[in-house]
Amino acid sequence: MQTETRGRRLVAGLAVLATVAATGCGAAATGAPAASTAPASSSAPASLSASPAAAPSVASAAPVASPGAGASTAVATTPIKVALVAPSSRSDLSWTQSMVAALQSLDKSDNLQIAISDNQFVVADAGTIIRQYASEGYGLIIAHGSQYGSTIQQLAPQFPKVSFAWGTAGSTFNLPNVFAYLAAANEGGYVEGAMAAMLSKSHVLGAIGPIAAGDDKLFIDGFAAGAKAVDPTVTIHPVYTGSYSDASLYATAAKTFVAGGADVLAGTTQASSGAIGVARQNDLAWFGNDWPMESLAPKNVVATEVYNWAPALHQMFTEIRHGTLGGATYSITLGNGGEVIQFNSGYSLPANVRAKADALIRDITAGSLTPPQ
Repeated sequence: MQTETRGRRLVAGLAVLATVAATGCGAAATGAPAASTAPASSSAPASLSASPAAAPSVASAAPVASPGAGASTAVATTPIKVALVAPSSRSDLSWTQSMVAALQSLDKSDNLQIAISDNQFVVADAGTIIRQYASEGYGLIIAHGSQYGSTIQQLAPQFPKVSFAWGTAGSTFNLPNVFAYLAAANEGGYVEGAMAAMLSKSHVLGAIGPIAAGDDKLFIDGFAAGAKAVDPTVTIHPVYTGSYSDASLYATAAKTFVAGGADVLAGTTQASSGAIGVARQNDLAWFGNDWPMESLAPKNVVATEVYNWAPALHQMFTEIRHGTLGGATYSITLGNGGEVIQFNSGYSLPANVRAKADALIRDITAGSLTPPQ
């Protein structure tokens, strides 16, 4: 009865939150775009499968040729100029930082010249920057965000010799010079949801996302499914704030969940920092996505589904060197190493919860368990 009462309070609170989100979705202020080269040490790229653009799928790993294999030495050693346009800071502990880290890890092994324009939340401004990079002869322009999709669809035909990439809707728009990438975030979300249900004493969970689309929705849906699989009585009402960047909306959502009895929270995107602050203040467990935010709440972050875009990027660079400028969609998964569940060593996780998580990861990786999406 106590859980039912809390659940009703939660539903009422969420109705108020929905009104706040509908009227107060803000965007982070953007400064002048800065393009910079950011080299880092190289690392060996993992393998990844590509699926047809019309029907992207989460596939098992497949061998990938080394960059330049079968091509002339001149082609293999020619640097690829790659530009990243991203909506948030390159050090956001989330979406943008995961892509920056992936590019930096391939800097030497794939012979890259990297330019980064971050904090491009205003789509029109980002479009201007993308056009500028294309005009300057960049070999690959990565528009890191689903909000840039229409921009890529419009610009790619105007620059047929330039490769474009964007995520995470999975569509290449049937254009020969557009790559797409997506994350099977429902896999890690499922594992984390199961862990959350096992840790929860109130049987009430909170999950927060920006909009119900792409990998963000996959993560939230997977989290809810994993929790329900472990505890069918659990109460979980996902909330989408309508903003990728407004941490205050995430904080408001988290407070609403806490008032409704939630004792475990989860979220995705850089705005999660607002909700993590609430989790820390109330000493609640937190599960994340994209990139670890353990530094914000060392004792509260339990685990994070970390994205490693390097395998997908490596295949794009390999295709470009062989003359293919687009037309494929790449998926990162737990199975191909593009996603990893990173456990926080600072959180005291019960042995049975860790064992459950490890078992689910093995089953998903082996293909014997497919989380709903």
